[in-house]
Amino acid sequence: MKRMDEQTVAREGHNGAGRDNVKLRIDNISKRYQNKTVVDRISLTLSTGVYGLLGANGAGKTTLMRMICGILRSSEGQITLAGQPVTSESYRSMLGYLPQDFGYYPDFTGREFLLYMAALKGLPKSRARHKSGELLELVGLAGQADKKIKTYSGGMKQRLGIAQALLNDPCLLVLDEPTAGLDPKERVRFRDLIARAGQGSIVLLSTHIVSDVEHIADSILMMREGRLIYQGKWEESRGDLEAFYLEQFGDGQQARAGKGTETGPERFVRKTADSMDAGEGKEGW
Repeated sequence: MKRMDEQTVAREGHNGAGRDNVKLRIDNISKRYQNKTVVDRISLTLSTGVYGLLGANGAGKTTLMRMICGILRSSEGQITLAGQPVTSESYRSMLGYLPQDFGYYPDFTGREFLLYMAALKGLPKSRARHKSGELLELVGLAGQADKKIKTYSGGMKQRLGIAQALLNDPCLLVLDEPTAGLDPKERVRFRDLIARAGQGSIVLLSTHIVSDVEHIADSILMMREGRLIYQGKWEESRGDLEAFYLEQFGDGQQARAGKGTETGPERFVRKTADSMDAGEGKEGW
């Protein structure tokens, strides 16, 4: 069997091991607004797996992700996926994106919304129907597929959001604060889905809640004031990730990462979710 290059793998839509050849390359990316530098000379090469992007509010996470998705133009530097520039149609065809607040039509049913999004992404009707049904099953919404989105809970809407991001079998899946506002059970379910997606795609997940990524991320990226201050797999020998995070950002930050910055209810939610990760009350979708 011949070895496929990045563009061939991406174009033919191969999943799993074949996509190990596909790389997201970020080369010296910066974003400036007048005299303020929001993202400062970041360089990364990402391959298949889950990457947890941590940082306090205002660290530059969302700006970086919006540049990766082609929504914002960088002030300098280049971004490519499978060798294709971020401005190209081929790059966008390989991208799945869930913004922090994704837009939807409240009177659409979940199924109608996915079919509509599939049409926008250029999927043939037969494939769109098949893929929509497959994803509704995957995210646990098959039983609510024909109910209007306005009746969905916050967690159900987020699951629908990740389903639409997966419609085109993306090589790159970008998720901006996907667990914000979810209850403990929904957070655990969402993490499980993200971990599965990372088996065949590059998944970049931003959050300021450490427990959202410490259990599922293959690599941790940490941003402060527009720069990367940590990159790599977190080893237990280094100590507690949450403690390291707080050491970097201090108790005065609004990042709800650890015990020193959580309110009582927030601490209860985090601990409950973490206990579910350990196996208590964990259930399928």
